[in-house]
Amino acid sequence: MKGSPDGVEEGGAGAEKEADPVTDRGRMIIARMDRIPVWAFPASLVLIIGTGYFFTFFDITDIGFAMPAIATQFSLTGSETLFVALAVGLIGYIVGSYMIGTLADRYGRFNTMLATIAFTAIGSFGDAAATNLVTLSVWRFVTGMGVGADLNLVSTYIGELSPPNIRGRMSVLTFFIGIIGQAVTPFIALALVPNYVIGWRILFVIGGVIAVIALAARSQLPESPRWLVLHGKYDKAEEVVTRMERFARSKGVDLPEPEVHEISSEKGRFPTSYLFHRPYSVRLLVLASMWFLWYIGNYGFLGDAATLLADQGITVANSIMFLAVGAVGYPVGAIVMFALADRVERKISILGSTVIWLVGMLAFGSLANDYVIEAGSFLASMALGMYLQLAYTFTVESYPTRARTSGFALSDGLGHIGGAVGALALPVIVSAYSFAVGFGVIGATGLLAGVIALAGPSATRKHLEQVPN
Repeated sequence: MKGSPDGVEEGGAGAEKEADPVTDRGRMIIARMDRIPVWAFPASLVLIIGTGYFFTFFDITDIGFAMPAIATQFSLTGSETLFVALAVGLIGYIVGSYMIGTLADRYGRFNTMLATIAFTAIGSFGDAAATNLVTLSVWRFVTGMGVGADLNLVSTYIGELSPPNIRGRMSVLTFFIGIIGQAVTPFIALALVPNYVIGWRILFVIGGVIAVIALAARSQLPESPRWLVLHGKYDKAEEVVTRMERFARSKGVDLPEPEVHEISSEKGRFPTSYLFHRPYSVRLLVLASMWFLWYIGNYGFLGDAATLLADQGITVANSIMFLAVGAVGYPVGAIVMFALADRVERKISILGSTVIWLVGMLAFGSLANDYVIEAGSFLASMALGMYLQLAYTFTVESYPTRARTSGFALSDGLGHIGGAVGALALPVIVSAYSFAVGFGVIGATGLLAGVIALAGPSATRKHLEQVPN
């Protein structure tokens, strides 16, 4: 046996001695899966996962473009607009990610992935049918629950199925399909929101239809063998892994001998309890801080930029256009990270993306001319495309299988409090100082997130059970 176990019982404070170890059969199943050097499923599975991601990023983006029209039709004040667009959705995001993520650790990835996309579909159709502040708030909360949980589960799921040597690239590939949703949403919003009274409603209906398609497609997905093994479901796990081996061999891949690592499972603990013992308590602090600082700028830029540009005398249509042109940077950033994901240590790549973010924010905030604003928007979007999925993967890799979705939920969920802070604080800073200062500040918080990431574990090209404790 090689390596260290995937659990807190080896040297972690508060560890329990009454371990229920995974059997030799379970360890062999995981070793057989990890020896497969290629993606061992049809390409359609990546597309299925990516379609769900497409909706997630479509929804994250559409609310910012829909709110000006909603505010006018519902006669909302500025504080009410922020409450609906950001606070309600973020609360739903945090609650959904944690509640459904915890269920995923206890009851499996597959069923909960169906639940999350169902939540998002129902919430999106409800958004479209909203008639006042109260109903819109309720449906934004439901949508937020689904979106938050889905980001968590998709990142975890793809990470647990991917070989160590290409885990980063597979995560970024599914993300690339999804990030197209963030790239095309501004153009769809530009065509609908300024031109039709019900344009914002149609925008939400489009998202709901995409979610329904993703829900139907997900019924074909297998359960994660890692989760199955840790819960003693060896027959089902072996069935999935055997199918993976058969697929790889059909592509002419020679499979090496399995390298068995120790994996330990403790039953009876609530998943979150693992996260408050070393080394995971330290990782939780690092990752929650990283996400908190990143989301300050992320949500400030995505949620406030169009409105703040309009406050500078730029028309709403031109404000959306600047952001729409810049949004081309999302897939460009994902392509760049696809090339780097498994060649450069995650922490270094994350830091590099935050440097690009800072440059983009400084250019955008300068308001020098139309071309500089568009260039800043492009660089900021490119940085988002580089950072997000790699950082999601990094977060997934930092926690044990038994509490992986719970750990992701707390790291990302607590981090989203930074999103609320950023969205509320950016307009205040711009008003009190200047447009340049406001965007310079959120550029700096993004860079600080990259610096903090350096304190996380080294996980690139490592087996999930072998990420250093």
